[in-house]
Amino acid sequence: MKLYSYYRSSAAYRVRIAMNLKALEYEYAAINLLAQEQKSEDYLAENPQGLVPALDIGGEVIAQSGAILEWLEETEPTPALLPTGALARSHVRSIINNIACDVHPILNIAVLNYLKDELDCDKAQVQQWYQTWVDRAFESVETLLQRYSGDFCYGDKVTLADCYLAPQVYNAKRFKIPMDPYPAITRVADHCNTLPEFVAAQPERQPDAP
Repeated sequence: MKLYSYYRSSAAYRVRIAMNLKALEYEYAAINLLAQEQKSEDYLAENPQGLVPALDIGGEVIAQSGAILEWLEETEPTPALLPTGALARSHVRSIINNIACDVHPILNIAVLNYLKDELDCDKAQVQQWYQTWVDRAFESVETLLQRYSGDFCYGDKVTLADCYLAPQVYNAKRFKIPMDPYPAITRVADHCNTLPEFVAAQPERQPDAP
């Protein structure tokens, strides 16, 4: 398997965590988003969506982190990253979607660059945008984690929700978002980052990190 990734992409980060948890070997293919390599002719031939991550499985390419993670769960079920039972799985997916749908898409590089380059937002305005949407999402996730978390987002076993949470917290800290209002999020993310599979997936440990 070949994973097209960028070290700071939180979507690629979540896939790296899951692949590590499932002890899967893969080739790391770096796509420099700042250099617009995702828009190159060669990469678009592999992944017409022009995004990372993408997973090449013997010539078939799966795009979008959610699709990759679901495929991994279906084809590499051990260890399971979704709990048993439809209701439990729905709670985990609720946490996932809060991050994947409500906050991540409006905080990615393309959006932040648009704010700066097209709308002429200064650094303070971009920071305000970032904090507004992180806070809105984290307030909801914090409530869910206070209700359902143990060591991890849902109980005491790692799930896909943790694969989504840890990268989002990493980014929030990189943008200096105050985490004091989110003790459950902080506790779970800190615990996740004691696991070697999470540590190995961290951006600064990737081959394309400066």
